[in-house]
Amino acid sequence: MAEQSNLLALDVNDLSKKYEERFAVSHASFAIPLGTICGFVGPNGAGKTTTIRMLLGLINPTTGSGHVLSEEISKPQNYLPRVGAMIEGPAFYPALSGSENLKVLATIGGFPLDRVQPLLEKVGLGDRSKSKYKTYSLGMKQRLGIAAALLPNPKLLILDEPTNGLDPAGIQEIRALLRQLADEGVSVFVSSHLLSEIEMISDYLVILREGKVVFSGKTEDLLSAHKPIIVVKTERSADLSRLAQIISQNKFESKLINDELHISAPISAAASINKLAFENQIVISVLNPIKPTLEETFFEMTGSPNA
Repeated sequence: MAEQSNLLALDVNDLSKKYEERFAVSHASFAIPLGTICGFVGPNGAGKTTTIRMLLGLINPTTGSGHVLSEEISKPQNYLPRVGAMIEGPAFYPALSGSENLKVLATIGGFPLDRVQPLLEKVGLGDRSKSKYKTYSLGMKQRLGIAAALLPNPKLLILDEPTNGLDPAGIQEIRALLRQLADEGVSVFVSSHLLSEIEMISDYLVILREGKVVFSGKTEDLLSAHKPIIVVKTERSADLSRLAQIISQNKFESKLINDELHISAPISAAASINKLAFENQIVISVLNPIKPTLEETFFEMTGSPNA
């Protein structure tokens, strides 16, 4: 495990946290490579924050083991100097400026004060560094929180809901920032309920349901494992049922939904379906391949409409 963990930002094996008779996290195992963005998703109460607290040494696991930056999670003092974190929203002094707030944290943490302004520039707050925190928008506050998490110059950044409550522009800013950090070699472990955003930025995914890991791996592997849908409309609605019979004879599953035929088939089958329709004098008016989204896959795996 020690050799393997050298290539990983973090890995856990059989990790559990039990409160009285209830497991908040139950026998979780997953591994995240260095230099990647990993999305950490699950319904409310799935155990995401509890897992993050165990990784940061804030609470002790009931069972299991793991490594963060190749160090055992039972010895958080060995890796926390190389980890940045923002959980449950950033907390700053309202009457101090963004720069002053970071300097307070840098002084407490023993970090060089000359890191403050470059970090403010990195998160897009360079021109507002002297503005009081209480004048910041929600997006600016979140970005200042990420700047604070970057003070240790971490190799691993752990963020809990960094885009919570942001408008689309703010979400896009955070997304671009996290991608930039990953490209610079920082591993990012980000918890979020915004599945569309997680799908756009994450190289890897860990999905929790009722404290258990239901998926751990590459985002593309998860999505490719679920068949896309090809939506077909015909010029004459009466031809839809006939096309469905033809499709079934060619080993594709389909179902009629309103005035559309939804066919479970790979995207590459669209041409074959079009050819079959033509050979049977069926005129197709719409042929639309639709790839499964992370949100659809997530609901299918967790049985929950709420992230």
